[in-house]
Amino acid sequence: MVKRPIEETNGSSHHENGPGEPAPKRVKLDTAPDAAQELSQVATKQPRPRIKGVAPIKEEYLIFPSGHGKGSETDEFEVVADDAAEGRDAHDEQQGTGNDGKRKRKGGQNKDRDFGIFGDSHRLCNSVAWSPEFSPRTCKQGDRCNALHDLRKYLKEGRRPDLKTFDGKCPVWEKYGKCPSGWRCLFVRSHMQEVTREDGRTELMLTERNSDQGVVEHQDEQTGEVRPGVVNIMPTSIKIDLSRKRVKMEKSDEYLEWLSKDTELYRKHYHKSKDDADELNDYRAQYVEPPLKPSEKRRLYFGRETPILAPLTTVGNLPFRRLCVELGAQLTYSEMALSMPLLQGQNADWTLMRAHESEITPPRIDPKAPIVQGYEHSRDLKFGAQITANVPWLAIKATEALSRFLPHLRLIDLNCGCPVDAVYKTGAGSALMDAPSKLERMIRGMNTVSGEVPITTKIRMGVRDDRHTAQKLVERLALGSEDMRDVTGAPGCAAVTLHGRTRQQRYTRAADWGYIAECAALIKQFNEKADSLADTVRETDERTLPNGGHMYFIGNGDVYSHEDYFRHLDEAKVDGVMIGRGALVKPWIFEEIEKGQYLDKSSSERLSYIEKFCRYGMEAWGSDELGLNYTRRFLLEFMSFFHRYVPVGLLEYLPPSLNDRPPAYRGRNELETLLASKNYKDWIKISEMFLGPAPPGFKFTPKHKSNSYEIEAEG
Repeated sequence: MVKRPIEETNGSSHHENGPGEPAPKRVKLDTAPDAAQELSQVATKQPRPRIKGVAPIKEEYLIFPSGHGKGSETDEFEVVADDAAEGRDAHDEQQGTGNDGKRKRKGGQNKDRDFGIFGDSHRLCNSVAWSPEFSPRTCKQGDRCNALHDLRKYLKEGRRPDLKTFDGKCPVWEKYGKCPSGWRCLFVRSHMQEVTREDGRTELMLTERNSDQGVVEHQDEQTGEVRPGVVNIMPTSIKIDLSRKRVKMEKSDEYLEWLSKDTELYRKHYHKSKDDADELNDYRAQYVEPPLKPSEKRRLYFGRETPILAPLTTVGNLPFRRLCVELGAQLTYSEMALSMPLLQGQNADWTLMRAHESEITPPRIDPKAPIVQGYEHSRDLKFGAQITANVPWLAIKATEALSRFLPHLRLIDLNCGCPVDAVYKTGAGSALMDAPSKLERMIRGMNTVSGEVPITTKIRMGVRDDRHTAQKLVERLALGSEDMRDVTGAPGCAAVTLHGRTRQQRYTRAADWGYIAECAALIKQFNEKADSLADTVRETDERTLPNGGHMYFIGNGDVYSHEDYFRHLDEAKVDGVMIGRGALVKPWIFEEIEKGQYLDKSSSERLSYIEKFCRYGMEAWGSDELGLNYTRRFLLEFMSFFHRYVPVGLLEYLPPSLNDRPPAYRGRNELETLLASKNYKDWIKISEMFLGPAPPGFKFTPKHKSNSYEIEAEG
């Protein structure tokens, strides 16, 4: 028997909660008194008041408790599931050690999630995978190779039969004229032919056609991998060199040598200065300039017309970002990467840095908007990278590697807000907010070695509810430490994004935009103060000042409509607004912002977005067994948010709230009801419309504590 999960609300809409007012802890939608009262009022045709935490669905669409509706096994969700957008799943267990250095026992949600083993029953050798039958490449393994080299045997026994979705035609080949998956493609019969040779033998060959599209295309010289339209593909040879420590980070090494000496000197004098005021002056006298100066950075622009898609771990993948850009997102971020795996050349984290060619086009800007001097719109692009680290040397070396090997980066963002235990307990993520001196050293070092790529950071209000530290931290990021800013200058942080919650709150309360507004007001003062310091203390060095002395400030939290977006811009006076969960539930929020109105998307339109995600997934990960099931896995992660959308046409009251959860309801047609299902089995059915049946080895475990059961697709 499956245990029914209980849904926790995240708070209520902006209009209903006062500043800091806590939301109700739990609402059981089928048994709570408020829900029962609402259904009673529906039956007697009385006007229904809006209930905090409950989506106000029109009475004709509600299902009474006896029905429970589609997906009754999972009618309610734990709000802790929203941490999924900031978690690292099993990958972050690499850093999940305790204070004693010993591995802690795994427990709770999202620990070492298992998605099964899926792949061909017999592996095809890379030497054959993209070659004509009679002209394979030389196999590097020779006689030791245990993969198949017999192409006909592989097509007959080594893989599943071709899929019948998309009319049996490979979506990637149809668009680009070639398929990067080669013979492994599960639509390969749509782009292969059998040619009769002069000696009477018939040869199997892959077909290609010329494409009239100017598509960006890179091929890995070692693996032969090609991903049309994808940029920032790290060559395998460099990843191997990183893993074997053959890549020298000269700038980082030089700067870190200086930083080590300076940190020790400062620590010595700082502790003495508690009793002797002259000690700090002695440090100033002994201070030695760093051996390297930051390069002059590209100028950034954030404005009213540049809605930002937040960095979202797992769900903020390339196909999802591509969909959001198509729907109007102007700025995007990679999923959070860990610095150590990047320096070790691990493929998983370097893959996070890949972007689609649509993300390297300039964002939309208003020429009449206030733009910093020196900003070049033609050189700007949408895509930035986000990393995290727990010590300065990791952040600094990872930054040099990113800026050195990736040609298409708008900025590098340091995550100082991730609340997930596996990251926090190592001293990374939101733990950096309690270590301001270390954070400042990170930002300064990253700024020194990043070349022309600007450095930014994302923070929360603080670690604990009773101690908000963001204001002091923002001042330090803008001006530097109070006792040394006249000597060292500003750290060079080009922008700060503030999520209006503490680490302790997670998503159990509404974002505090009042606090964000207070910090935004301080930023304006800090920018003016920075100009004053630069003018009166020393000559302005453009290389040390972000955006010529202007630090941008961006707000983040609970944005779910164009009304939320523009209200926060006008009332909080932030430079930009970042959207996370709102885009996962409703990717067309960017289109609503551009048009300034609610869009009641039909079920067929929403299904078309799922189809696009599948197409984009196959382009990013491949149309072979592995690629299709990566696409399926990430589609199901997306569906765990996407199903929450309640169509505008079904609501009695506007604006909708991101933190409202619907009681059981039916849609305006069967497809709309299916898309609203909270049952994972329905999500798998939807995936099979485009990706075919899930293979026997595929598993999916929802990111919800109460859904502790494991789902395995049946073959």
